[in-house]
Amino acid sequence: MAKKDKKELEESIVENVEEIEEVTAISEEEIEEVEVTVIEEVTEPTLEEQVDAKDKKLVEHVDRLQRSRAEFDNFRKRSIKEKAQMYERGMKEVLDKLLPVVDNFERAMGTATEEQEEDPFVKGIDLIYKQVLSILDELGVEEIPAMGQQFNPDLHHAVQHETSDDHDESQVVEVYQKGYKYKETVLRYSMVKVVN
Repeated sequence: MAKKDKKELEESIVENVEEIEEVTAISEEEIEEVEVTVIEEVTEPTLEEQVDAKDKKLVEHVDRLQRSRAEFDNFRKRSIKEKAQMYERGMKEVLDKLLPVVDNFERAMGTATEEQEEDPFVKGIDLIYKQVLSILDELGVEEIPAMGQQFNPDLHHAVQHETSDDHDESQVVEVYQKGYKYKETVLRYSMVKVVN
């Protein structure tokens, strides 16, 4: 029985070896097919694919550049606008503080008598007053016309009313404090007396 088992075992081993050889035996044609498949997978993209990839990257870069330019242009415009607003706001603050000085010059000139008008001191005050008015004019500040005008709530502030048959209704008959505009913005309303 041992010889029989040994012989069966040898035959089984030979059969297994033959099966393994069949499985592992690959024809030359099969090897070439595998090589071609591997080469096709490893090969570089075609020229057309490369051009398409480059075009796609170019479009992305151009889009990014255009967006950057638009953002910068918006930033520049916003900066210019903010700068102009800051200038306007600063100018208004300075002019608001300068207007009482102009009022004081007018009051000083209003107290001078005819004999004092020839006094060098009064002439000096008058020249300084005219110089300040000239500077205000150069800056775009103008006096709001009020005396004899129709009352305009956008320009005038009525502090007193009067009944009169000599004047038209809503006419300004007296100005207590001059009003001023800077460009199109009212710096100070004219304080006036109006006819009812």
